[in-house]
Amino acid sequence: MTNTNGSSTNGRGNGKLEVSAFDVMLMEAQERGDESLETGRYIITYGEGLQEEAATHFKSLGMRTADARDFSDQAASMEDAGDADVLVLPEIGVAVISAAAAGERNAELQEAVTASDQPIEAYEPEYFAFADNLSTDYIRGFRRAIDALSADALLPELQDEDDVDAQVLGATWGLAACRVPISTRSGAGIRVAVLDTGMAVNHPDFVGRQIVSQSFVGQPVQDLHSHGTHCIGTACGPKAPVGTTPRYGVAFQSPIFVGKVLSNSGSGATGGILAGMNWAIANRCAVISMSLGSQTPPQFAYTAAGLSALSKGCLVIAAAGNAAKPTGAPANSPSIFAVASLDSNLRPSSFSNYGKIQLAAPGRDVFSSIPMPQRYGYKTGTSMAAPHVAGCAALWAQTSPNLRGQALWNKLLATARPLPFPASHVGKGLVRAPS
Repeated sequence: MTNTNGSSTNGRGNGKLEVSAFDVMLMEAQERGDESLETGRYIITYGEGLQEEAATHFKSLGMRTADARDFSDQAASMEDAGDADVLVLPEIGVAVISAAAAGERNAELQEAVTASDQPIEAYEPEYFAFADNLSTDYIRGFRRAIDALSADALLPELQDEDDVDAQVLGATWGLAACRVPISTRSGAGIRVAVLDTGMAVNHPDFVGRQIVSQSFVGQPVQDLHSHGTHCIGTACGPKAPVGTTPRYGVAFQSPIFVGKVLSNSGSGATGGILAGMNWAIANRCAVISMSLGSQTPPQFAYTAAGLSALSKGCLVIAAAGNAAKPTGAPANSPSIFAVASLDSNLRPSSFSNYGKIQLAAPGRDVFSSIPMPQRYGYKTGTSMAAPHVAGCAALWAQTSPNLRGQALWNKLLATARPLPFPASHVGKGLVRAPS
């Protein structure tokens, strides 16, 4: 495995004694009884190409400014910015404002949004975000999802025409449903970024792979949660795991960019996620997969980041969420590709969010890599569906250098298998890999 780390916080230590700043903020919010999901920090979105004007405006307000361009590969989060009040993320036209600075300058920043001579387009609170998986314990928390299981029997079962052939090839049900085993593509040369809880860098299935990693939460990239490792396994795992292990990875030759934007407890916030997106776009990752979020309204900053990605040949793919409610953030932004979950019978999963959905993909009982010593495990959620789409997107991107950004978005929709369910639950249908 080739592993590149640009920060001292990204080592391979066990990370057990390191507490993420997001964990601290979350605990403080819980102690206050604050259920708003707001962290206390703020996010500013400024006009395209106006980062210099924005920086000048921040300085005019007496705020100390840090710029991600001053860090290697633009790998910077607010926690890396020292005593700066503002971290500018120039690839996506967004800035993160510390809670203290936001409190002191709230009136001036609010006023700047409506001033025609200022570069600020939006000023909004930062929200907490979480790993978007649905384990057995997590299912118990969603009473509506459990109650809906009995109704599933009323829905039609769909038989995939490639099930038998794919099973013979020794692949998971998810890869079989997406026609991955019969694809001649590998994802070679297509950079895939997975922004999550990191990766088990010592996992034997990824020895020799090209992997670049960065942490945006002040903890080592080493994944002590397992969510990130599982998502990376689905999107980019090996074609032929050892022994009798079925194939579980889609883009098995794609370079992997690991952005740890969620802590080992699975918590993070908008600013850290945006910093990871800024880094992935700066590195021109054609596919950016995010299995994370919260049940919050669409955010201007995510929309700006998604638009910037598309304009630079990158596609951001995000899990819709597992609350059986309208699609959560960041997937609810119009410039981010939202993915819903399907069960193995290709029916919409009862927990899957709905509304703004582009495609659906396998999300229940998905087999993939997890940290050692277990090595493999099953997880359920739209988190597991999103990396199926991300992997297939990398395979499609390999077929033509013209399939980047919006063109890749359109190709995924055009090649999906239609499903007999509302578009609000499955979008254009089931994602398909190229032949």
